[in-house]
Amino acid sequence: MTAATRPPFVRLLAFARPLRAELLVAAAAGAGATAAGIALLGVSGYLIARAAEHPSVTALTIAVVAVRALGVSRGVLRYVERLTSHDAAFRVLGDLRVGLYRRLARIAPHGLRGFRSGDLLARLVSDVDDIQDVIVRGVLPVAAAALCGGVTVTACAFLLTPAAALLGAGLLVAGAVVPWTLGRLARASARRATAARGDLAARMVDVFSGARELIAHGAEDRALAELARADAEVVRAERRNARAAAIGAGLAVGVAGLTVWGVLVLGVSAVSDGTLGRVPLAALTLTALAAFETVSPLPAAAVRLAETTSSARRLTAVLDAPDPVHTPATPPPLPETPIHVRVRDLWVRYGPQEPWAVQGLDLDLSPGRRVALVGPSGAGKSTVAAVLLRFLDPARGTVTINGRDMTAFAPDDVRRVIGGMPQNPYVFDSTIQENLRLARPGASDEALRSAARRARLLDWIEALPQGWNTPVGTHGAALSGGERRRLALARALLADPPVMVLDEPTAHLDPGARAALTADLLDATRGRTTLLITHDLTGLDEVDEIIVLDHGRPVQRGSHQDLAHRPGPYARLTAWATA
Repeated sequence: MTAATRPPFVRLLAFARPLRAELLVAAAAGAGATAAGIALLGVSGYLIARAAEHPSVTALTIAVVAVRALGVSRGVLRYVERLTSHDAAFRVLGDLRVGLYRRLARIAPHGLRGFRSGDLLARLVSDVDDIQDVIVRGVLPVAAAALCGGVTVTACAFLLTPAAALLGAGLLVAGAVVPWTLGRLARASARRATAARGDLAARMVDVFSGARELIAHGAEDRALAELARADAEVVRAERRNARAAAIGAGLAVGVAGLTVWGVLVLGVSAVSDGTLGRVPLAALTLTALAAFETVSPLPAAAVRLAETTSSARRLTAVLDAPDPVHTPATPPPLPETPIHVRVRDLWVRYGPQEPWAVQGLDLDLSPGRRVALVGPSGAGKSTVAAVLLRFLDPARGTVTINGRDMTAFAPDDVRRVIGGMPQNPYVFDSTIQENLRLARPGASDEALRSAARRARLLDWIEALPQGWNTPVGTHGAALSGGERRRLALARALLADPPVMVLDEPTAHLDPGARAALTADLLDATRGRTTLLITHDLTGLDEVDEIIVLDHGRPVQRGSHQDLAHRPGPYARLTAWATA
């Protein structure tokens, strides 16, 4: 059985493998604490019953010492069990989160197209948190119950065999049959509960991130109503799970009560027959009562573990998301600069059954050459950028770096020589300096100033009251659209890749800001290998070649002077832009 075909629950337990020694200590301490509790009640029953016979004090000494020792050891062992089990659980959660983040970093952005951002957040937070129940409320209590239950039944068998058999049957029903039944019944509702939590998180993120647009279009009431409906569904699902847990707890208590009464009846009958003494009867009955402490948490745990299984399935869906790019096992080192990128007969699509996003594109990015890729929205321009940055692999055709197929190189290595500015650059809730330093963490202050100067940001930054330490707010809310774009450009210039890909650098800006940013951008990339992806035709007379895409197909190519006077899509775009 391969890793991908194992049950999700089992696959996630593999993250606990390095902590086996700590988990064994927790299991032993938990079993010891439970056994001490059972023995404490049994010895206490013996002590009380024996004391009622008024023996000498010396006859009770061993029992008194045992009660004290068991009481202290129970607390100490329970503390050790809680400390080690929770430490192991939190370490597993940390390792699991790191593993998930690494997986997301590998497949982002195009490998995440099937996940909503809020739902993905719920998987990384609440679904991962659910996994701690696998250890704390799943594996360890079951191990302690099996061990202590067997020892207790064996000990009771020395006093009265029929009572021990009845106790064993009761423990089996309360600790195995009831939890298994509840787990089966709760499985469907657990799936609905975890899916509802994910939907609620996704809607909540959408509402908060799009609050301005919702208010501007008067759609906030409808969005809040949908959010309330999602919240009500979560509440209904949680109530169903709580009801199942309550029913399980009630059944376990009922089985425990009936079993203890049965043991008492058998014990009284044995006392009447003279086969059992009164003092052993007290010890037997109280031991049977204490034995159910081992299985009392299991019905509720079974319901919780049903939710955990559903959470595990959602987490493994992230781990199993297909790679949008091939990562070679032994990638070669990247060639030395200058870098020459050549694209031949490129065909790309996002899935086997999806339409072609790019069809038959040829592209030459020789050192120092600047090429513009233009066309309407949905023409496939950003798909070309995704291929060059190794976020997608070609379905057909080739992309070579200095004559070698790009897919032979590691994706991160490719991004060291082909970088730039994405269509929607992310600005973190930090300072201007920290956002810029992301491109090169070890960059000197002079390098930061140089990149900001070339992006025409330096004078503005130095005029701010806090200068480089100015907070930019969530998603860069404290900056204007042009300032965010210039910050992203400065970040790309600081990274200084040999080949720069600029994807819609003037998107969402007013005409004046677009013209100013385009002029500065063309000035900053002079003499640098650049692919400019844009639907804005301003300044394209300065690039070496323009390629016009339409529905993924290259329909025109040439210089601005040639295309502007030639009938076709570019001339129509030029006429529309100047109208």
